[in-house]
Amino acid sequence: MVSLTGRDALIVVDMQNDFMPWGRLPVPGADRIIPEINNYCRLFSSRGLPVFATRDWHPENHVSFDINGGRWPVHCVQWSGGADFAEGLELPPDTFIINKGDRPELEAYSGFQGTVLNDLLKERGVKRVFICGVAAEFCVKYTCLGALNLGYTVLVLRDGIKGLSSESEEEAVGELLRSGAVVVEESDIVP
Repeated sequence: MVSLTGRDALIVVDMQNDFMPWGRLPVPGADRIIPEINNYCRLFSSRGLPVFATRDWHPENHVSFDINGGRWPVHCVQWSGGADFAEGLELPPDTFIINKGDRPELEAYSGFQGTVLNDLLKERGVKRVFICGVAAEFCVKYTCLGALNLGYTVLVLRDGIKGLSSESEEEAVGELLRSGAVVVEESDIVP
């Protein structure tokens, strides 16, 4: 069991329309974790703990797009509907929004890469981060690894992540466990 403390924060990774089954770069079943993520948001918010939400915020000429020689279709273009947070996601009003990948030349899977996320966590005395979202193999994994490398204790919310396939999702979770992350579910958390 895990008890929440005043040194904890929730990080919701890239729960945006373009990563939902109806989006341009769909993660199968990503919409099915929205209710669980909403539960986590309510839990952390009710305890006065900070909630952070990362989002891809790409310019139209972003290096990751296949039309620019990258590996992904055009997705999460700044100010587009695809870049909006997913329909049904209930982020608390005081959620810190972290834009990543907002420079044309910089690919950014981790919520820490080229952002102020680490500074904001440190300002608030956060020592332990609980991470959920999509996609497990990419932005969730690299945000977790970034947090571990920066010295945070990382708890992966297993019932709040989705990957491109169940096999690659399991591989990502296994890699995070070997890297020092802890995997928990809502039932493991003492409110």
